[in-house]
Amino acid sequence: MAALDKKLLEILVCPISKKPLSHNEDTNELICKESGLAYPIKDGIPVMLPEEARKI
Repeated sequence: MAALDKKLLEILVCPISKKPLSHNEDTNELICKESGLAYPIKDGIPVMLPEEARKI
């Protein structure tokens, strides 16, 4: 599992809420508490598509 670049995490926002994301290392997802979505990270690349996110 590739580590997520901290600089990338600083600039990425949720495409729905436009709020910052947090990285959940256990599930390897980017979490947006505002929109209640978890975006997967596949092969070290965040998949920032709402239709690919799971509801949390």
